[in-house]
Amino acid sequence: MAELEQSCCSPQTQASCCEPSEKAECCGSQRGDRCGCTAQVEAGTQDIREVVREKYAALAAAAPSGCCTPTVREGPFGAGLYDGSGEDAPQAAVEASLGCGVPTAVADLHEGEIVLDLGSGAGADVLISARRVGPAGKAIGLDMTDEMLELARRNAADANVTNAEFVKGYLEELPLPDSSVDVVISNCVINLSADKPRVLRETARVLRPGGRFAVSDVIADAGMDEATKADMAAWTGCIAGALTEAEFRAELEDAGLSAIEIVPTHRVHEHACAAIIRAAKLGDRAAGRRR
Repeated sequence: MAELEQSCCSPQTQASCCEPSEKAECCGSQRGDRCGCTAQVEAGTQDIREVVREKYAALAAAAPSGCCTPTVREGPFGAGLYDGSGEDAPQAAVEASLGCGVPTAVADLHEGEIVLDLGSGAGADVLISARRVGPAGKAIGLDMTDEMLELARRNAADANVTNAEFVKGYLEELPLPDSSVDVVISNCVINLSADKPRVLRETARVLRPGGRFAVSDVIADAGMDEATKADMAAWTGCIAGALTEAEFRAELEDAGLSAIEIVPTHRVHEHACAAIIRAAKLGDRAAGRRR
């Protein structure tokens, strides 16, 4: 079994799997219960995090071209979603987008605000945000993948955006002070965490009173089958890790956020859809800024 795991169950092999038609050839035919692209999600947070990190590192290394890079202009994920959105993003960053929406289009960003993008990837949404909030504001991109951070910083430099910052960290342990940002955005990343309640609690912690939460993410159908939930390749593809609408709403409330709005946008899978999810942290914005 050790030899089999080395050939088709390693994070490196999982990361190289193309979706969907090339999985069998990419990951090999020997599968069993825990092999290739059908490895079961039995790992803890650290193992899931490593599999996700490996896959997105491989995607960053492949940008802007390669069999696994989602640069197609049509489909439920990726660059094509920015077409016609009216958002001003550097083309290189957009072409490397892995998201399921355009959160900046609904975040209602204003001059001078501080924006945090959870799982910022190649930086498209950070760079859009930086331009929207202007020189008096700031956009912070957080990612755990060195390769993605390097790509995002390069895209920011190429676009001459100076009020954007990219920091390394985990969604479950945000390296920011309490009440330090006005808006939290994210594009199809929260579902990748093995501890979503903690992510949302951390989000509420760093938001200032009166701050806003506006993300694009995948919402699972209530009847998602167990095989899909167990598929690690689907997890890293933003499907199996998703919450249902009722679960997402409950977790946001438990984290202390309110004014929750969940609006489905398009189907991304037989058992899931993309959605815009918005919420707010109650409190006086001016008081939050004085902290």
